Amino acid sequence: MRSLDFNNIHKFSQNGLNILLDINSGSIHVIDEITWDFLDVLESVRGDWGQAEKQLALKYTQEEINTVRQELEELINSNLLFTPESDFAIYQPAKNPVVKALCLHVAHDCNLRCGYCFAGTGAFGGSRSLMTESIGKKSIDFLLKASQNRRHVEIDFFGGEPLLNFAVVKELVKYGQEQAQKLDKVIKFTLTTNGVLLNDEIMEFLNENKMSAVLSLDGRPEVNDRMRPFPGGQGSYALIKDKLLNFVESRNHEDYYVRGTYTGFNPDFAQDVKHLADLGFKEISVEPVVTEPTEAYALREEQLPYLKEQYEVLTDYYWQCHQEGRPFNFFHFNVDLTQGPCLPKRLSGCGAGHEYLAVSPEGDLYPCHQFMGKEEYKIGHVSEGIKNKELCRAFQNSHVLHKEECKNCWARFYCSGGCHANNLAYGGSLVKVYKLGCELQRKRLECAIYLQVRRALFPIG
Repeated sequence: MRSLDFNNIHKFSQNGLNILLDINSGSIHVIDEITWDFLDVLESVRGDWGQAEKQLALKYTQEEINTVRQELEELINSNLLFTPESDFAIYQPAKNPVVKALCLHVAHDCNLRCGYCFAGTGAFGGSRSLMTESIGKKSIDFLLKASQNRRHVEIDFFGGEPLLNFAVVKELVKYGQEQAQKLDKVIKFTLTTNGVLLNDEIMEFLNENKMSAVLSLDGRPEVNDRMRPFPGGQGSYALIKDKLLNFVESRNHEDYYVRGTYTGFNPDFAQDVKHLADLGFKEISVEPVVTEPTEAYALREEQLPYLKEQYEVLTDYYWQCHQEGRPFNFFHFNVDLTQGPCLPKRLSGCGAGHEYLAVSPEGDLYPCHQFMGKEEYKIGHVSEGIKNKELCRAFQNSHVLHKEECKNCWARFYCSGGCHANNLAYGGSLVKVYKLGCELQRKRLECAIYLQVRRALFPIG
């Protein structure tokens, strides 16, 4: 029998279920108390089965111990438990990466003044500006070429508020569709909006062109309006809520999600998710704010126990809604346990800096939208392509196997080492993790795995 590396398994309990994850294979097992204890003792005696059995004999019968040992050995021999990492050790990033997606900053301006905005109210630290049709078309040409033989690519219209430049968005969608068709490619378009400017014309255009939409709303009126006011200070909830609901209704509640942010001002964020679900939204993501710890609205380490508890509250509510026939999807509870992503995706995550790039209104290329405007992270221009290949390589090499703090983390192949921008800002390096974010990610993943297990054990309908 192979030696056992306990860094390759993770077990946790939630609502009476004991769950065991084999990290490298992704196998999930529901275990009883004796199996839980057997693994604890086995770890304490460094994998010595004989010593483990002697200690367990103080609590369990020999027959019980033999049965559990046999079950564990069968799982190990079937590569469903303590699976080694041999496949991961040979991973090497692509020498000539394929660009799969662009984030087009069509508007460095905004009609809201969100308190937590990393874009500096839309201008990203520069002057307020709109992308021209010419730069937008060059961006599309760049993507179609840089995507090489890949047929399906993506473009997200981003800001600021991209609907401030809706005329250009319309022209770029038309141009992109025409150029992609010539090359037998398909561009999937997405638009991220705060909803202020949504009207019948815009909704019809987005629906006719089958564009995905990311819709910004933080939750309860008082929570949303505290952080998402208009320039004059008045709240945006009353105007935006009905516009967003009308929009998702117009597309049968398909191909969208509502995206909120929770801060230190509303650590009871589960109530905001409940509010959005009760309004009728079916696709919901509420993310933790990431900001300097000196900000009044920052999340703090002392809030972590309560925040983790909120994810458990949300898990119970999520399950209740599914049982009652009013289900919704929560972004962080979506995890595929049957067939996870391919190896490169599991290790490198979002692909920022090599597969995914952001384009400024002037056509400059950056690793992602969160690096926008930082001159030291400019990697090229859409008219010239990628020039700073060393920087691209640095992002490629910032995968989970090169992050020391990830090596023994059970969640490493689900979170892929976290967000590059957050790691750099709060860890000081692309390969130093943002620790508060890691804590929340691990808790979300446990809740997601628990829900998958519960759904398998107690199917609904």
